[in-house]
Amino acid sequence: MHLTVDRELVVMHDATVDRTTNGSGAIARLTLSTLRELDAGYRFGPSTYPYRDRGIKVPTVAEVLDVSAPLDVIIEVKAIEAAESLLALIRSRGDEGRVTVGSFVTGAVRPFRRAGVRTTATFQEARNLIVPALLGIKRQNAPYSVLSIPPRYKGIPLPIGAMARSLNPAGVAVQVWTVNDAREALQLWREGVHAILSDDPASILEARASLG
Repeated sequence: MHLTVDRELVVMHDATVDRTTNGSGAIARLTLSTLRELDAGYRFGPSTYPYRDRGIKVPTVAEVLDVSAPLDVIIEVKAIEAAESLLALIRSRGDEGRVTVGSFVTGAVRPFRRAGVRTTATFQEARNLIVPALLGIKRQNAPYSVLSIPPRYKGIPLPIGAMARSLNPAGVAVQVWTVNDAREALQLWREGVHAILSDDPASILEARASLG
């Protein structure tokens, strides 16, 4: 999630539009109306680009919250300057109960924690958990509600099961991203993971159902 130059919150992974649209430039220097003119499906998918010219636009955070209601959502704050605007939006909509906010930028989650909005662990907090988890140390409390991590970091497998067991007494949910292999998802669930983030939710849900 990024903030445009006219302070509109939009859903975009990158800080620029170059990789995914037919435009170029930093989102922080573009207006929402300029973003709306771009084809957000221009570079998506296989090399045949089946989503080009399909009318796909860059969505605002408010629009995504509208279409996803009443499901819980995770919003990643990519730029610290967007934090206060996002908090104001969540409060204005009364969505505090279904939004979890995450960020690699430590300072970006502080306003949400002060306001009682659920947050994920920051990169530093997740890293600091590894050694205590391997030592079997249990956490009775934590400043975050969710630990959202990849199964591997720079090619090295993370001790997912140990981290989940360490956080279990604190009631922290453990989520793993991005897992598209059903067998890997099943193993992670058996290790105590609560949720899987996937590009292929159908196969992951089918695997989950097999657990009974």
